[in-house]
Amino acid sequence: MTRLFDAVLVANRGEIAVRIMRTLTQTGITSVAVYTEADDDAPHVRAATRAVPVPSYLDADALVAAASGAGAQAIHPGYGFLAENAGFARACARAGLVFIGPGAAAIETMGNKIAARAAVAARGVATVPGLAEPGLDDAALVAGAQQVGFPLLIKPAAGGGGKGMHRVDDPADLPGALATARREAGGAFGDDSLFLERFITTPRHIEVQVLADAHGNVVHLGERECSLQRRHQKVVEEAPSPLLTPAQREHLGQAAIETARAVDYVGAGTVEFIVSGADPDEAFFMEMNTRLQVEHPVTEAITGIDLVAEQVRIAAGAPVGITQEDLVLHGHAIEARIYAEDPDSGFLPTGGHVLQVSLPGATGCGWTTP
Repeated sequence: MTRLFDAVLVANRGEIAVRIMRTLTQTGITSVAVYTEADDDAPHVRAATRAVPVPSYLDADALVAAASGAGAQAIHPGYGFLAENAGFARACARAGLVFIGPGAAAIETMGNKIAARAAVAARGVATVPGLAEPGLDDAALVAGAQQVGFPLLIKPAAGGGGKGMHRVDDPADLPGALATARREAGGAFGDDSLFLERFITTPRHIEVQVLADAHGNVVHLGERECSLQRRHQKVVEEAPSPLLTPAQREHLGQAAIETARAVDYVGAGTVEFIVSGADPDEAFFMEMNTRLQVEHPVTEAITGIDLVAEQVRIAAGAPVGITQEDLVLHGHAIEARIYAEDPDSGFLPTGGHVLQVSLPGATGCGWTTP
């Protein structure tokens, strides 16, 4: 039987830190919180067994020192902050700490969309037709655009969340759009590398949850549909997708498994696909998120599997706790995010005041609502 950790430091704050600590407590593991001066009485601090001050949630050295000083054997990064930072994963390893996530090489490969496309294509996973090579300048992209076809998408190699992504319908607009995309990508990601993809008409955004261990086992846990978006940001997630047949679901699941195998992935991850709404058999790899997703509870709700518990077990050296044959999807789950805009300022995203909220009672693996 694999021995789990005695203590785990959660290098995050807010809802995800509380959620991770809930599973750690349920499995008898001491949870160690970190907090900045502004967060000394935050919910995640109160939820933890122990709490350690740090100057910043982005200070990798301080987080590693906090974990070592608190007697933790592992660090869970949650999502955001340093969750997909290969340097942080390496810093944990140098300090003798287990990073509860994939290896640094997998993070780096999947963090660059051009490298990720090449890696998964080598495993036979379909990618969106396009022009994706390292070091392409604007002249090379303009020259290759006709082969890609219009409409097309300009995408940043290091990006995510829609930043630096532009649809171009007219070839005459391409040079200007490339200049804008490079400026945005450089400012947002520190890397202005771009590539082109064919624009898929009637697109549906489907993502598949995977679990992989260090023993060569990889399983998928079905899909989540996140096609309802605003400014390329997900607003509604539902699982399973109402679009797919069982055969199409299995096809996407196997493509996600091959994607994980392409980078020797270990842990929980999400593989994102663009699927034609008119022809769901036409599915293309977009990217892989090498961390736990905000929307992971909808997968937990329909599978009964605690994804954080699986992450911890896998990081401790245990095999994945479920086989593909054991996976059964029960019911349907939906997650909706609050999206606030200012109609007097061109509907730009903004903050605001929540006047009233009513949460339905629900239970699932590792999470609850009042």
